[in-house]
Amino acid sequence: MTANGMLQIGFYLVTLLLLVKPMGWYMARIYEGNAPPFMRWLSPLENLLYRLCGIKSEEEMNWGRYAIAMLWFSLLGVAAVYALQRLQGMLPLNPQQFGAVSPDSSFNTAISFMTNTNWQGYSGESTMSYLTQMMGLAVQNFFSAAAGMVVAVALIRGFARHTAHAIGNFWVDMTRSILYILLPLSVVIALLFVGQGAIQNFSPYRTVSTVEAISYDNPKVDSQGNPMKDAQGNPVTEKATTKEQTLPMGPVASQEAIKQLGTNGGGFFNANSAHPFENPTPFANYLQMLAIFLIPGGLCYTFGMMVGDRRQGWAILAAMTLIFAGFLSAAEHYELAGNPAYTALGVDQAHSDMQSGGNMEGKETRFGIVNSALFATITTAASCGAVNSMHDSFMPLGGLVPMAQIQLGEVIYGGVGSGLYGMLIYAVIAVFIAGLMIGRTPEYIGKKIESFDIKMASLTILIPPILILGFTAVAVLVDAGKAGVANPGAHGFSEILYAFSSAVGNNGSAFAGLSANTPFYNIALGLAMFFGRIWLMIPVLALAGSLAAKKRIPSSVGTMATHTPLFVGLLIGTVILVGALNFVPAIALGPVVEHLTMTGAH
Repeated sequence: MTANGMLQIGFYLVTLLLLVKPMGWYMARIYEGNAPPFMRWLSPLENLLYRLCGIKSEEEMNWGRYAIAMLWFSLLGVAAVYALQRLQGMLPLNPQQFGAVSPDSSFNTAISFMTNTNWQGYSGESTMSYLTQMMGLAVQNFFSAAAGMVVAVALIRGFARHTAHAIGNFWVDMTRSILYILLPLSVVIALLFVGQGAIQNFSPYRTVSTVEAISYDNPKVDSQGNPMKDAQGNPVTEKATTKEQTLPMGPVASQEAIKQLGTNGGGFFNANSAHPFENPTPFANYLQMLAIFLIPGGLCYTFGMMVGDRRQGWAILAAMTLIFAGFLSAAEHYELAGNPAYTALGVDQAHSDMQSGGNMEGKETRFGIVNSALFATITTAASCGAVNSMHDSFMPLGGLVPMAQIQLGEVIYGGVGSGLYGMLIYAVIAVFIAGLMIGRTPEYIGKKIESFDIKMASLTILIPPILILGFTAVAVLVDAGKAGVANPGAHGFSEILYAFSSAVGNNGSAFAGLSANTPFYNIALGLAMFFGRIWLMIPVLALAGSLAAKKRIPSSVGTMATHTPLFVGLLIGTVILVGALNFVPAIALGPVVEHLTMTGAH
């Protein structure tokens, strides 16, 4: 890597770590009901919302009521987004006169945005009206992000409280997450994006003449929307020529801000953050990457403050950062190295030297390899899914990095809220393993980790691989699943495995070589997204309730310190070993086989 590339990465990480403490301090004050003086002007609006909705802000809930409120709120969100898509042809703010979205695609998208996954099997600029983009998708970007944050806060209260039967009020936590954290930050970030050139308007699309005629291969599809293939299994295309280009318009910057800040990832345009209207400059690209990790990083410090020991938060952050640095190094190495088979073609030295600059296929030339690999590693370390390059075009082991990070549960910073509560689950597993090794009842932050707690933690660890591997197995067995694969062999398997990993992990990014906007994939991925989100949140809330009811145990000479480098190492080992072992055989069939084939290894 060049000195310039190392400087860019270093500047990003230093800036992020400098923002962790103030962001974490601010969020801790908000969730403790003690807003800083400069934000108390919002208190009358907060109280008005409670009165209008009939919410008793002083009344707290046990974990069961908290979970039921979260479920009902989420299901209402699914119904609202589904209805908006099906009715958008009759609704206003639709200058392109888009008709109703198909039932299966509407189902997939409604669940996708409710779960903070933002998987998109459609092209936003040719499918969704402005009203659907704003009232449906952008609104759910706020709600789904806040839902993850409040579950994390409920778990933090479980550790912080003792002999308590309540973990907070879902409606109060949701209101404060949106009103004091997500909305103000989104306004600031949206204005910065507009200043960089991101568009924000309600204009109809504009048709312009191109300088010269453009010819391209247009894929042919059958009546079911599946790509057609010839007798040899190759995609069938037809030649097309155009002398015009349609420039899509819309309220982009406002959706882009919460897309990144809430680790949602759903792009206004199909090209996502590679589109110049969404991500116009290198500085805008830097702001997007910073926004993705801002809240997940800050929540680590919030955790330390709320449990009364800031060292605990720093230990969690240290584990996240070290794992992230390892994955980032691997992604940068393989993308900068390029394809070793290129030199075997007998090209001249000039071309060989050019190729040594790395793999530029699928990369946005404005950002280059370093920022493309950095963005890919960030967006899959968080449950974001925004992309500024094509993951499908990464080198086999370069593409393994985003896939593996998703399969670990996206706890390496992770999504807003979901990353922290996922890492705390791993911390519970880590102290349990340590307790087994020394023959002592495991404890974490003054709480005994007992049978029920381990069962809930185990559920959150085991459910994702069961769903990912189960759905992948079905997809590679049935014709409807295989029909969407454009690349045969190991890479095609990787595309399917990545898709279900992304869905269950609530990431939303894709290898993009898979034609997923079909009834089979829309339904299968929709179910994977729903259960991958809800089946993890409920055990986490149950664990929060169990911990809150326990007495706090004073530390003694036999208590394992959970803020030391030793524990950070144990936590990292637990994440890598427990999180990754389930996927080793599947990864071996995909990226590893592809890498060995590419290098000619036997």
